[in-house]
Amino acid sequence: MAAGTILVIEDQIQNQYLMKYLLEAHGFRVVLSNDGPEGIHAASIHIPDLILLDIQLPVMSGHDVAKALQSDSLLASIPIVAVTSYAMPGDREQVLASGCTGYIEKPINPATFVDSIRDYLKLRKPTDERRGIETPGGCR
Repeated sequence: MAAGTILVIEDQIQNQYLMKYLLEAHGFRVVLSNDGPEGIHAASIHIPDLILLDIQLPVMSGHDVAKALQSDSLLASIPIVAVTSYAMPGDREQVLASGCTGYIEKPINPATFVDSIRDYLKLRKPTDERRGIETPGGCR
């Protein structure tokens, strides 16, 4: 059984590979997208438990992707974690203001990356609740 589904929206193949390798080694199912529009589409199809979002993307900025995801009622409760090389004063605040739940600086640290992801997953709502499906006990 998978530990959860993670959508990685990242245009750099090396970064995709590293995140996918680390996450799959710990039981996560990983869906990859190369740009913002593709990532938004993938999120609506796969309804991931967490989204890892690069901020410097082609076609559409990560800030705009986060805002688009947050504006979709089906996707708004999914935690979005920016994974970015932006490290100047104010960058973290700007990322959080765009709708991201958290922030991980690149280059990622393989020793702590999966634990960070698990911490962010604790913020998610159950998948069935996000889909509007009644769960046992009448909870929604």
